[in-house]
Amino acid sequence: MSSAIVFTEYGGPEVLRLVAAEPPAPAEGQVRVRVRAAGLQPADSLLRSGRFRAFMPARFPQRLGNELAGVVDAVGPGVAEFQIGQEVLGPAAAPGAHADHALADATQLVTKPSGLAWSEAGALSASGQTAATCLYDLGVEEGDTVLIHGAAGGVGSMAVQIAVAQGARVVGTASERNHQFLRDIGAVPVRYGPGLAERVREAVELAGVAGARVDAAFDTAGTDDALAASVELVTDVTRIGTVAAGADVERYGIRRMSTRRSAGQLRELVELAEAGKLRVFVQRAFGLEQAREAYKELDGGHVRGKLVFLMS
Repeated sequence: MSSAIVFTEYGGPEVLRLVAAEPPAPAEGQVRVRVRAAGLQPADSLLRSGRFRAFMPARFPQRLGNELAGVVDAVGPGVAEFQIGQEVLGPAAAPGAHADHALADATQLVTKPSGLAWSEAGALSASGQTAATCLYDLGVEEGDTVLIHGAAGGVGSMAVQIAVAQGARVVGTASERNHQFLRDIGAVPVRYGPGLAERVREAVELAGVAGARVDAAFDTAGTDDALAASVELVTDVTRIGTVAAGADVERYGIRRMSTRRSAGQLRELVELAEAGKLRVFVQRAFGLEQAREAYKELDGGHVRGKLVFLMS
C-alpha cells in the first residue's frame, strides 16, 4: 500500500487527509516514482482552496503536488530511457506528488545527480522551470537590469540566481529580514512599501547603471505597490510580467505569464545546480502526516525558498 494526501471538499488546510491507497499503475510513456521528496507550490493551495476551480476543477478525492524526486519503481509500456531503480526528478504527470508513489511522464524527467540532496531535488522542477521560462519570455539577458518582486520566495529566489548566472544585474524586493539572503544570492535588496520605485532607482544608481535603467520586471508577489513600481520603472511594458494569482494585470497592462516544462530546460537547471550557480533553499521539511501544518505555513506566506515533504 501507499499513502497520499487528498481532500474531498474545498477549504483550508483542515480539509487535507492522509489516506492509504494502492500505488498507481503507469500508463504508456509513464513511470511510477517512489517519491523521496516533493515540493509545495502556491498552486497546490489554490487548487485546494477552490480558487482554481474555474479552469482546473478538483476531481474528488483530489490529490496534490506538482514536483518530485525519487526512485523509479515501475515502468510503463514504451519507456526506454528509464529503468527500475534510477533516481529521477521532475514534474508529476498530474497533481499527486504529495504521496509515497506518483506517476510521471518519462519525457519530462531527468536523472538526479548524486550530489543533489533529495530535499533540493524534489523542490527544483516547478519553481525552477517557472522562473526560467518567465525570464526567457521577458528577454532577460547579459547586461540587463531586472527587478524581481518576491525575490526571497521559491520562484523568486530561483529567478534571482538564474538571472545572475545569465549576467544580468538583479534588484530584488523582500522584507528586511530577507535582505542579507538576497545579497548572498547576488541581488541588491529593496524593501516593500510606499516609495518603492524611488528606492529601486537609488539601488540601480548605486550599482552604476546609467540613467538608473530597469530593463525588465518579474513579479511573484502581485501587490499593487510592486506592479505600479514596475510600470513606472520599465519603459517597455511587454517586459513586465507576473505569475501571482492575485495580480491585477488588466489595470496595469502587464503580462500574465505561464510556465513551460521540458526535460531539456530542467537539465539546464540541474547543470546550474551542479555548477554551484543555483541552489534550492528549503525553509522546512515535513512528513506527509504533517500535511495540514505544512499547508498552513505555505498559506501564511513569507516562506524563504521552498517547503518540502520528505519521505523515507
